Amino acid sequence: MNQNTRYSRLASLPEIGPEGVAKLQEARVAVIGCGALGSLCAMYLAASGVGNINIADFDTVDLSNLQRQLFFTEADLGKPKALVLRDRMLALNSGVSVNVTQEMVRPANAGDFLAGCDVVVDGSDNPATKLMTDRLAAEYGIPCVIAGVRGFELQVMTCLPGGTRYADIFGDAPACNGFTPCSIAGVLGPTAGIAASLQAAEAIKLITGAGNTLLGKLLTINLLSPSVSLLSV
Repeated sequence: MNQNTRYSRLASLPEIGPEGVAKLQEARVAVIGCGALGSLCAMYLAASGVGNINIADFDTVDLSNLQRQLFFTEADLGKPKALVLRDRMLALNSGVSVNVTQEMVRPANAGDFLAGCDVVVDGSDNPATKLMTDRLAAEYGIPCVIAGVRGFELQVMTCLPGGTRYADIFGDAPACNGFTPCSIAGVLGPTAGIAASLQAAEAIKLITGAGNTLLGKLLTINLLSPSVSLLSV
């Protein structure tokens, strides 16, 4: 396939250009969680030509997921999310490499999962995992993009080594003020879609050097109001 044609609209952006497309093709991004946030973010990364994408999820597709996790279908019920998502990503762009971890990312196995990564994206649905991602990213010196959703609200922030971190804002215990799991709180599907899209945009900007990221800022959007808040932290 003609890769110049595939990425022509991306390369035509003056902030990215052909040089940025080349950086994306050489990059490696780790995505923790293949649910509402991680699945859409991973698809955008694959579509944008990120050359190597690591995805991790231990869960299987459930009927309740289909309201917001658009890359799974009724035919996928009971199947491992990570494997289904990998197939969707490769069907979209066969030129990328997708590496699957069918288990929860923990400190014990994080080394292999994060090795050589330029960015880690947290697509999990609970504060405890987000705090773990925050700690691991700091330990391995990798930028991370963390998002959370609840109802009509979403939060997104980007953390760089040595900068303000998720734990600095929400505390360092699982019972922090980050958003609760989707399993115990409702969420509007488009809320997750916007959060995941912002995460993908942040990862692309970090890799290509385009524009400014949410470093040192917490972006909160309430779709019900609607309202947008950008807090410097």
